[in-house]
Amino acid sequence: MKKCLFSLTAFVLAGFTAFAQEVKFEEYDLDNGMHVILHQDNSAPVVTTSVMYHVGAKDENPERTGFAHFFEHLLFEGTKNIERGEWFTIVSSNGGSNNANTTDDRTYYYEVFPSNNVELGLWMESERLLHPIINQIGVDTQNEVVKEEKRLRVDNAPYGHFLEYVKQEMFKKHPYKGTTIGKMEHLDAATLEEFQAFNKKFYVPNNAVLVVAGDIDVPSVKKMIQDYFGTIPRGEDIVRNLPKEDPITETISAKGYDANIQIPAVVAAYRTPSFKDRDSYVLNMISNYLSSGKSSKLYKRIVDEKKMALQVGAFNVSQEDYGLYLLFGLPLGDVKLNDIISEIDEEILKLQNELISEKDYQKLQNKFENQFVNSNSSISGIANSLARYYMLYGDTNLINNEIDIYKSITREEIQEVAKKYLNPNQRLILEYLPKKDNE
Repeated sequence: MKKCLFSLTAFVLAGFTAFAQEVKFEEYDLDNGMHVILHQDNSAPVVTTSVMYHVGAKDENPERTGFAHFFEHLLFEGTKNIERGEWFTIVSSNGGSNNANTTDDRTYYYEVFPSNNVELGLWMESERLLHPIINQIGVDTQNEVVKEEKRLRVDNAPYGHFLEYVKQEMFKKHPYKGTTIGKMEHLDAATLEEFQAFNKKFYVPNNAVLVVAGDIDVPSVKKMIQDYFGTIPRGEDIVRNLPKEDPITETISAKGYDANIQIPAVVAAYRTPSFKDRDSYVLNMISNYLSSGKSSKLYKRIVDEKKMALQVGAFNVSQEDYGLYLLFGLPLGDVKLNDIISEIDEEILKLQNELISEKDYQKLQNKFENQFVNSNSSISGIANSLARYYMLYGDTNLINNEIDIYKSITREEIQEVAKKYLNPNQRLILEYLPKKDNE
């Protein structure tokens, strides 16, 4: 159950033209509100069964952070018909694999089985939804597991608190100001009844999408879905009324400290729109233009030519409600952090004042087309995309036509979006420094 709290996305430019195969799917609703998506691909005898729940860290009580991620672990503990500790044994003994992951916006569970075990996958996911056993033994066990994960992946990892510092400065009202893994003292203080109430509220069929993808017989799978999920009671409708952030109108300056690093880092962070917004797609292209590969503008200027930094990068960390656009650098030698920001700003100014070249524009288009093709290269990847596009974007067919959005983005639009969001008075400058004993 690995969490990627902060990672680089690298795109490799292929020397050929890629063609995407259309992903055909069928979708419908059960009477209890559960959305179902079926994708048939009989090319290999495997099937993915998955359920995505529209619950993430942003849905938590601010005094009980970490609940969504905690449930990612807790709901493998066992059910009325699956003994405690037997979940993974059942999956592996039937030739399968499974996992789960959590973000601020959703939680996703899945199994990959030989296709003759599709019914087993459906039964197990229906058990997770209908008959979970949430008791003090399971809570105590998973509390220790989550603490160890936080120690390993956050507290003891170099730059592990990097995004945490950024988020707490950029979000003052919206729950994105917290972290997905949450605070351990909140989990320690939570009662069993609070965990049970969280499950009752969010783990309901009308807050979920079920995807079955792979080597399936559609009519028989539909019957199985009705048998296992159709009678599960509908939950109360979930109403979200999350607070809105005020615009950032002047530079925010902050510092963060990390005992696990020796080389400092600096980041310029800008608040950006939801990943459903067209501007977010443009910002994805800007990120690639600035920092994808050694020929990218930031790398070539700051790392290769001026030898001022060990690493530079640009990320569009976009989510359902807001995004963050991050530009960062790790200095080389005695180079000052503000000098790296100055160099980054020079490239941003060029982007705002000049159109990128036709050659660079076509290079971007090729990268995104190859990325699009690769994203649909596996059944498990298709299942994830179908669930995500339905639940978070409200348009399942983006799995086929999202590339058309990128193709329609112009050089002029890239310039306009850079002008709109990447300005000094709209950002945070965070210095991320080695922690000394007195800090």
